[in-house]
Amino acid sequence: MAEGHFKYIIVGGGVAAGYAAREFVKLGLKPGELAIISKEPVAPYERPALSKAYLFPEGAARLPGFHVCVGSGGERQLPEWYSQKGIELILSTEVVKADLATKTLTSAEGKNFKYDILIIATGSTVIRLSDFGVQGADAKGIYYLREIAEADELVSAIQSKKEGTAVIVGGGYIGLELAAVLRMNNYKVKMVYPEPWCMPRLFTADIASFYEGYYTGKGVQIIKGTVATGFGTDKNGNVNIVKLKDGTELEADIVVVGVGARPLTTLFKGQLQEEKGGIKTDAFFGTSVPGVYAVGDVATFPMKLYGDIRRVEHVDHARKSAAQAVQAIKAKEEGKNIEEYDYLPYFYSRSFDLSWQFYGDNVGEAFIFGDNNPATPKAKFGSYWIKDGKVVGVFLESGTPEENKAVAKLARVQPKVENIEDLKKDGLAFACKI
Repeated sequence: MAEGHFKYIIVGGGVAAGYAAREFVKLGLKPGELAIISKEPVAPYERPALSKAYLFPEGAARLPGFHVCVGSGGERQLPEWYSQKGIELILSTEVVKADLATKTLTSAEGKNFKYDILIIATGSTVIRLSDFGVQGADAKGIYYLREIAEADELVSAIQSKKEGTAVIVGGGYIGLELAAVLRMNNYKVKMVYPEPWCMPRLFTADIASFYEGYYTGKGVQIIKGTVATGFGTDKNGNVNIVKLKDGTELEADIVVVGVGARPLTTLFKGQLQEEKGGIKTDAFFGTSVPGVYAVGDVATFPMKLYGDIRRVEHVDHARKSAAQAVQAIKAKEEGKNIEEYDYLPYFYSRSFDLSWQFYGDNVGEAFIFGDNNPATPKAKFGSYWIKDGKVVGVFLESGTPEENKAVAKLARVQPKVENIEDLKKDGLAFACKI
């Protein structure tokens, strides 16, 4: 490990780090100027693969196949790519102390790393049931999914208990994607979540009813309005029972928990301004301390399109914010200016043979269009969100590439709606006319 001084250090080795490295190389980087310090043992990779193709029963994705930047159609940056570009990739190294006053990072092994410019790309960590004191939450056979080591553990569990029973705790992104992939592995799957419908932070009841119906048709049992309050184990300490608040007990061979994540900002507490759970930045991802930038999940940044500040947990923002920060760093060095970050919120997911995309803001009144009957083969439907007489958000299931581009443009342009009934009648055609 190269203890020492670097012009630039990126702390964190996820998606944002890989895309930042690419931008540095693109804009001009001398050998030895940049180091990436990551607690993971592998070079940056496209994290979304872990809850999708990595768990497939056949043709599963494996590294080096999904190193960044293949997720956006870019070059695959293998470990040797970093060495060829003169970038120090410091893996399996956890930073446990950051002293921004002396520009020093300290690892768990006691090694010190000095920097001139720091990019914080520490991402998020999963929220664990043990954080809430849930009885038995530390039992063997309870899995979380954030890093590749956790994905490997889950793969081993799935393969060791062929056609077993899985209980998914949580009805969000991870819950829905893992329920699908576990069914593909011929598991009996039960989903448990407290909300009245799945993905409540984004989905309306109308949108959710399609996915809940579709998943039910695929054999997933959905249990809503209750939470896991404890776990039972066998004599070897392996989980075998999930206890619910309503008194129900579910048998389980494995349990996967997806109840959210929290940004990893602890290293910088008291040293940087924070807001809305993240590190407050400007439109170039500069923080309250000169020479320190924060990108991806940890950044609370100005959302130019809506005139407010937000923190966004999504791979698309991780990629784009990383590029913006590096461009800002290089422009400042050269005495130049760049445009402010102007992000259009974008979320997507793929499960079974479904694929949805969302652009914009899910505020105001929502209207469904198309056919959201889960029994319809290849159903296509969507939703518009209207606020102050304008379309501010669009959701589309099973859109073509052209249709997805059209709804993205619509969310960016925010056209006025003269007649709501005409909008409902036109449906997707309204977006395609913009």
